[in-house]
Amino acid sequence: MPEAALHPAIRRHLDRLTDEVGIMQHAVGSRPDPAHGYCTDDVARALRVDLLHQRELGWAAVAGSAWRSMRFLSDAFDPATGRFRNFRSADGSWLEGRGSEDSQGRAMLALGEVIARAPDDVMATSAANLFVRALPAAQEVTALRALASVLLGCDAALHEAVTGPIGQAHRRLSSRLSSAFGSRSTSAWPWPEPILTYENALPVQALITAGHRLGDRPMIDGGLRLLDWLIETQTADDDHFAPIGNGWWPHRGPKARFDQQPIEATAVLLAAESAYRVTGDERYRTAMEYAYAWFLGKNDLGVAVADPGRGACCDGLTPRGVNTNQGAESTLMWLLALEHVRAIRAGRAAAMPSVDQLPIRPLMVGSGA
Repeated sequence: MPEAALHPAIRRHLDRLTDEVGIMQHAVGSRPDPAHGYCTDDVARALRVDLLHQRELGWAAVAGSAWRSMRFLSDAFDPATGRFRNFRSADGSWLEGRGSEDSQGRAMLALGEVIARAPDDVMATSAANLFVRALPAAQEVTALRALASVLLGCDAALHEAVTGPIGQAHRRLSSRLSSAFGSRSTSAWPWPEPILTYENALPVQALITAGHRLGDRPMIDGGLRLLDWLIETQTADDDHFAPIGNGWWPHRGPKARFDQQPIEATAVLLAAESAYRVTGDERYRTAMEYAYAWFLGKNDLGVAVADPGRGACCDGLTPRGVNTNQGAESTLMWLLALEHVRAIRAGRAAAMPSVDQLPIRPLMVGSGA
């Protein structure tokens, strides 16, 4: 398949969705919808996009946005529980005392990436302090995708050795995630849940990334088998990417074709990137390109979901065409996908050492070390 067009980093719609508090969750068409306010999930994603956009636009162009998101995450953190609140109204008041586990994971992932990528030492230190404060409660999440996000946040926050509190958390979470899949990766239904829902490739990305960090070949191989399965089951007969729709896929039941959502394409793209970086296998780079092309019309309906000229993305692909609302999650998924593909094509995400070069250091399930 020829590579889909690569577009400039455009923040026009992102800026329209954002006010002095943060990025609004929803939009009616391209118009922000203040009625639904803000959420930690999307603010964390916006912060990750800012970190990527500094490569193309320079830090000065995104620093104000990144600091706004950092302030939001700091305000969201509740010292009494050690957790992040999620939903916030348009007037700035918090609408709950305790956010979802997913919002904990996404906040931790964003903070970990700030620690790793922010050129502003003050911001990186602020993120590290908040990360460490939130880490004890974040380690207690049980939802599969939340656990994966916290683990990826730990991986980003680590430098070399897997030591200290973050290193210990990384090992514990790696062990828990690996044992959640167990030997299922060789079965006809390798998923540890009875239904495939949303952002399914996220835990797979975490398995591959953590396995590489720890030199754990079985963990990497299990993640690769799961990714191969997810790619195969979401590839149409004519080879375009066809993500599981928002009706999900129960074991022994029909797989929903629609509504297809941008988060699924980006999750597969990021997992495939991790697989490519670890193995150097070109088929994972191809999988990234197929997921990216989904945004630009290489999909079941042959219509573009993203609007690259405005840096926007529609909320999904329905049986009748695109959902014309362009909310935060969808737009941020497009912007994340674009920048990761740009980096791969530019060679900025070169392959890591092959699996055969990795030291073997198996994790002991249940180990606290």
